[in-house]
Amino acid sequence: MFHHSNRRTFLGQGLTGLGTIALSRLLGAEIASGPAPKLQPKVKRVIFLSMAGGPSHLETFDFKPKLRELHGKPMPESFTKGQQLAQLQGMTLNCLGPQHDFSRHGKSGLEISNVFPHISKHADEIAVIRSMHTKQINHDPAHTFMNTGSIIPGRPSMGAWVLYGLGSESQNLPGFVVLTSVGGGQAQPISSRQWSSGFLPGHLQGVEFQSAGDPVHYVRTPPGNTPASQQQLIQTVNRLNALNSPTTRDPEIATRIQQYELAFRMQASVPELMSYQDESKETLEMYGCTPGDGSFASNCLLARRLAERGTRFIQVYHRGWDHHGGVKNGVATTGKIVDQATSALLTDLKQRGLLEDTLVVWGGEFGRTPMAQGDGRDHHIKAFSIFLAGGGIKGGTVHGESDELGYGIARDPVSVHDLHATLLHLLGLDYQRFSYRHQGLDQKLTGVEPASVIKQILA
Repeated sequence: MFHHSNRRTFLGQGLTGLGTIALSRLLGAEIASGPAPKLQPKVKRVIFLSMAGGPSHLETFDFKPKLRELHGKPMPESFTKGQQLAQLQGMTLNCLGPQHDFSRHGKSGLEISNVFPHISKHADEIAVIRSMHTKQINHDPAHTFMNTGSIIPGRPSMGAWVLYGLGSESQNLPGFVVLTSVGGGQAQPISSRQWSSGFLPGHLQGVEFQSAGDPVHYVRTPPGNTPASQQQLIQTVNRLNALNSPTTRDPEIATRIQQYELAFRMQASVPELMSYQDESKETLEMYGCTPGDGSFASNCLLARRLAERGTRFIQVYHRGWDHHGGVKNGVATTGKIVDQATSALLTDLKQRGLLEDTLVVWGGEFGRTPMAQGDGRDHHIKAFSIFLAGGGIKGGTVHGESDELGYGIARDPVSVHDLHATLLHLLGLDYQRFSYRHQGLDQKLTGVEPASVIKQILA
C-alpha cells in the first residue's frame, strides 16, 4: 500500500523545484509503478464486456430441460418460499421454459444457446461459470456490487483498483476506459460512479469515451491555438498548482497536474487511436461495424485498439439485456447485437498475440427468474452465468452448476468477491494482501468477506 504522508511530503518539498517536464516524468513513473505484484501475472490487461440489464442464463449459457418440461406449470414452492423476488413478489409463479434451444460445440462439447452462433465457435477457449450469485436485486445497486465489491456507493471500481496496483502501460491514453452502447432491450442508465476511483487517487477513475463522434470532448486543438501555446499554458497552470502543494498538502494537486499533462498528450494520441485506416476490410467485416458508429461492435474494435496501445482496464457496457417482457425475441435480438462482435474480439486478440495476456470477461449484474413475468423474466440474484477467456483460463470448461430449474446453486457457488479475487490473481496481485489504507483500515476490492480464486477454471 502507499504511505500517503511520506508521498505528500516528498511531493510538497520537491514540486516547486522541478520543471514541468521533469515533474510529469516523475508522476508518470509513480503512476506506472503502484504496489508491486506479489504473484506471477498471467495477464497484463482486462476487457470486461458488461452485459447491462441482466442476461437470462436460461437462454444463453445454462440449459434446463426440467424447466422446459414444467413450462406453464406452477413453480414448486420449495424453491421460492421466503425468497427475495423483485417485481414478482406476492404474485402467482409459473415456470417459463427455455425459449431457445442449445447445442454442444467444440471438442469440449460445451453447451451454448443457439442465439450465439459466433461465440459458440470459441467453445474450447472459454470457461463458463454457471454458479454465479450476487446480493443486489435491482440494476444500479447490482452494478455497484459487481464493479466495486460493495453495496455501498462511493467505493473504488475494479478498474481503478487494477490501475492502482499496476499502473498503465500507456503514457498517452487513459489506463482505464469505459465504452457504452444500447440496443435490443430496455436500456437501463449506467451512472458514472460505476467507474469511480472512490477513495483512491482521482487519476485512477475510468474515462468514458463517447461511442460516436469525438471520443473525448474538446480533445481537438481549438481554432487559433497551437500545441506550443497550449503546452505553455499547461506549464504555467502546473507551476501554480505546484506552488500550492506545500501549503495545502492535497494529494489531488498531483492528480490535477498529471491529468493536465495527459489531456495534452491525448490531443495527439486520440486522433491516432480513432483513425481506422490501418484496419483491413476483413477486420471490419469480421466485427460487422462501421468504426465510430456507436455500436457494441465498434466499441469492441476500439477496445482491441486500446488494449494494444497499453490501456490496462477496458469496460464495454451494452445496455440492452433487461427483458421483463418478450424474453424470447429480446434475447435473440440483443444476442445478435453482441454475438458477432464478441467473437470477433476474441479472434482478433488471438490473431494479434494479445489474447494470451488479456483477460476477457463477459457477463451481467445478475440473471433472470425461471418464473414467468408475462412472457418475460424478472431480476434474479441466486444463480446466473458468465464466461471468461484469455490468458490463464482453461478453455472448454464449465464451473459450478445451478439447480434443475436454474433457480439456485447446486454446486460450487461463485460470488462476486471470488470473481474479483480471480481477476486480481491473474493480474499478479495477491487479493488477500492488496489493500489501501483508508479511514484507518486496510481496504480491499474483495472486502472482508471470504473470497477464493476460482482455481478450477485456471489453466
